[in-house]
Amino acid sequence: MQKNEIKQDCNSIYRLCKYTLMMCALMAAGCAQQNSAPPRVKVQDSALYVERDQGIGTAELMQVAEDVLAGMYFTIEKADVQSGLIRTMPLPGAQFFEFWRSDNVGADNTLAANLHTIRRTVTLDISQKDEQLCIGCNVQAERLSLPERQVSSSARIYGIFSQSSSQLQRLKLNPDQKNEMAWIDLGRDKQLEAEILKRIETGIVRLSNHQLQTTESET
Repeated sequence: MQKNEIKQDCNSIYRLCKYTLMMCALMAAGCAQQNSAPPRVKVQDSALYVERDQGIGTAELMQVAEDVLAGMYFTIEKADVQSGLIRTMPLPGAQFFEFWRSDNVGADNTLAANLHTIRRTVTLDISQKDEQLCIGCNVQAERLSLPERQVSSSARIYGIFSQSSSQLQRLKLNPDQKNEMAWIDLGRDKQLEAEILKRIETGIVRLSNHQLQTTESET
């Protein structure tokens, strides 16, 4: 009788330990699944939103954004972590033979850059909204306006835009044309804005996965 009671107690303890281990395993699996979840990132209205609980702050976002802009051959004019501002120097639009560049997004922009002198300036603004970090992207496009010089005959057609002669073509502008030269505002380049944000989103996911792999290797 006493042996049966001891056996029942042992079985009860065994089942309790078994259930406890199963619960611990399920909890561990749930935590691992939560840690390995991809970062919650979404693009909406020329802005990208990142959940703050992904281990990525303003400094990390700015580094990703700067890498993306540098990869598109933009030169950073200003990068301020405190204010979350990134601004580039104006970048002339890629020509048809510069196949390695990607700042002309869409057939219309590609055509315009090859017919006119186009330049674009990118401004990124990183701010906090509720529990999210928001990256606003503004790409301002401009076209060079070069006034024509009045010519008295068709024989002087070579001198319309520069100080050229029939024997030698020069790129030097006439003084009066240089004074009247101006950049015309073409508005925002929405297609390039979307492309930049898409690349930043890819960079954030890549950075998050790298951080996760580093954490798992350390543990």
